[in-house]
Amino acid sequence: MQTPKKIAIVGSGLVGTLLAIYLKKRGHQVDVFDRSADIRKINFSGRSINLVMSNRGWKTLEDIGLREEIEKIGIPVDKRAIHKQDGELIYQNYGKDGECIYSLSRGVLNKKMIDLAEQAGVNFKFEQKVWDVDLTTATISIGETERGEWTTEDYDLTFGSDGAFSRIRHRMQRQSMFNYSQEFLEIGYKELHIPANENGTHKLDKNSLHIWPRGKFMLMALANLDGSFTCTLFMPHDGENSFESLKTKEELVNFFGEYFPDTKDVIPDLVEDFFKNPTSYLVTMKCFPWTYSDKVALIGDACHAIVPFYGHGMNAGFEDITVLNQMIDKFGDDWANLLNEYENSRKPNADAIAELSRRNFMEMSSKTADEKFLLQKKIEKWFSDKHPEKWMPLYSRVTFSLQPYSEALAIGDRQNEIMEEILKIDKIQEKWNSEEIENLILEKLNAKY
Repeated sequence: MQTPKKIAIVGSGLVGTLLAIYLKKRGHQVDVFDRSADIRKINFSGRSINLVMSNRGWKTLEDIGLREEIEKIGIPVDKRAIHKQDGELIYQNYGKDGECIYSLSRGVLNKKMIDLAEQAGVNFKFEQKVWDVDLTTATISIGETERGEWTTEDYDLTFGSDGAFSRIRHRMQRQSMFNYSQEFLEIGYKELHIPANENGTHKLDKNSLHIWPRGKFMLMALANLDGSFTCTLFMPHDGENSFESLKTKEELVNFFGEYFPDTKDVIPDLVEDFFKNPTSYLVTMKCFPWTYSDKVALIGDACHAIVPFYGHGMNAGFEDITVLNQMIDKFGDDWANLLNEYENSRKPNADAIAELSRRNFMEMSSKTADEKFLLQKKIEKWFSDKHPEKWMPLYSRVTFSLQPYSEALAIGDRQNEIMEEILKIDKIQEKWNSEEIENLILEKLNAKY
């Protein structure tokens, strides 16, 4: 049992709220501040991407006994459904039989997590704008405006869980030897909506992640419990086939008619949703250090915001909590050392999932409709089924295991080099599952490792 501390968490998103539950169960007094209103009392829509929970996220929930509660509000997704422009539909399983991710509405999940945190005794302070933190004392400053009058509240420890544009990190950036970078993608996103059928059923297969890959842009859809789908259109901000190029109803309808013809009957409010919902930006943010002494620490998107193309923003943030909890077990009341170990353990893995997420846009938008890529996936599945101890596909390493992201990335790169050599073999389409190819992969694996 740790000596109880008075702890502030800035940000009532998923990571901040789950962290609050962990710390409260450790015996600490926990106050969560958020500049926004209570999400449970407002309409949450218009700029969201559905979340997917995988093994890393479930591990963090299991450790605190919450998996069963969260599974009730999720939908298992075991495959991709790839919608080609000519109308062909291709299914691609994610892993082995029984392996799946879970589709979760961000708003529904966040509301549930806040309910669970309040039940655990966490105190929430909504519509409280935290503008600054004293790094040496963990005291936070609150006020209506950045340049107006502030009041202060004293804490023993403050966590910044306030997202990619964190105010707590903003304060840490003003110290020497703090490294920081942010990179915006030229790709943005907009939320669209597939409503349920009149009888409440889903218009598409609910157990698939639906992708319409079109090269530099794509449409994606994940199911919700109410029979609807949250759709996300990813496109360049400007140029040909971009958000900037779709200014009128006619341009939008013609564009969807050409590139997404099979969506005509399932997205009835396309025009209204497109012009009503904002176009949002995608950013990768990296920084270091994540902590200051035993007083201030960053967690989740506040220290490693990533783009959503691997579905691991939430899972990586939850894994931060798993590691932090392990450090608490190891170091007890020695907060300076446990926070130092936490940041040094997580930084390489945060950088690795950022790189994996960046790369996965190309896989989802272009490669999923490519015959060579589909053959590679077939070979990988066939070989890993025969030699599970020698080959686990990269996606499975990232999503269905707890292997550190940095190790998964390194091994995945080596495996991809082997597959590139295999795919160059003459008539590989005809003999991909032959003993000759099996032995060749084994030989190359022995040489690589």
